[in-house]
Amino acid sequence: MRRLLLLLAALLALPAAAKEGAAHFSAMTYNIRLDLASDGDNAWPHRRAALTGLVAYYAPDIVGMQEVLLHQKQAIEADLPDYAFVGAARDDGKEAGEFSPIGYRTDRFALRASGTFWLSPTPAVPGKGWDAAYPRIATWARLQDKRSGGRLLILNTHFDHVGATAQLESARQIRRWIAAHRQARESVIAMGDFNSPTGSPAYIAMAEGGALFDTLAISRTPHFGPRGTFTAFQIDQSPAEPIDHIFVGDRIAVLRHATLTQQMAGKLPSDHYPVLADLCVGTGC
Repeated sequence: MRRLLLLLAALLALPAAAKEGAAHFSAMTYNIRLDLASDGDNAWPHRRAALTGLVAYYAPDIVGMQEVLLHQKQAIEADLPDYAFVGAARDDGKEAGEFSPIGYRTDRFALRASGTFWLSPTPAVPGKGWDAAYPRIATWARLQDKRSGGRLLILNTHFDHVGATAQLESARQIRRWIAAHRQARESVIAMGDFNSPTGSPAYIAMAEGGALFDTLAISRTPHFGPRGTFTAFQIDQSPAEPIDHIFVGDRIAVLRHATLTQQMAGKLPSDHYPVLADLCVGTGC
């Protein structure tokens, strides 16, 4: 009887996710638009509070951002103290140029490893690849869930907006990198601004072989919000297809998927809408 009571007490002490064999968490991808004075009323100082306020409200467990300059990264870190951010800048692998950082809630995840590589034939060397107009990068992080003990391999990227060959080869490179670096029992999330609409060659290459799945396509509940994600700060724009995507591996179930369209007096926090997915890993999903 005493042993039975001890077992019951231990089960009651387990988090709900552990009891159910499932871990629930959310992921967001958000191109925040770099700080350009030429954006006028849409420049970063006028929208910083709205953008970081949006992230704080939805409180994704993991967030991947793109077009983040150093001073923007520092502002985001100050405004979102519940998160830690990893990743290097694309021009020199340190602080020059745009970051594509990964942020994670420190109360939920522990960082095991992280890094940045270039989307090019020489991934360890800063520079442009193929026909890209700019250097492009992917940031990765290995996270361990403090609640369930589960492990995640996260990638966040920003494909070139001009080079069609660069887009396609970047997608192939990321798939090869995941195949080579994914460890046993790791669940994979690859997200970012792919500058590639649904059905494009780069989008198709990301999902080839059944290793990665578009969270919009496999969500158990219907997608919420417009499909398109790029607005150029024009609130009345609604592109037919998204260019910002969240892909997941085969061990992750997608419970909900949304494109978020918050605005303040007709002003948008960025020229992209953020994409949010509610995810689940485990037998109880």
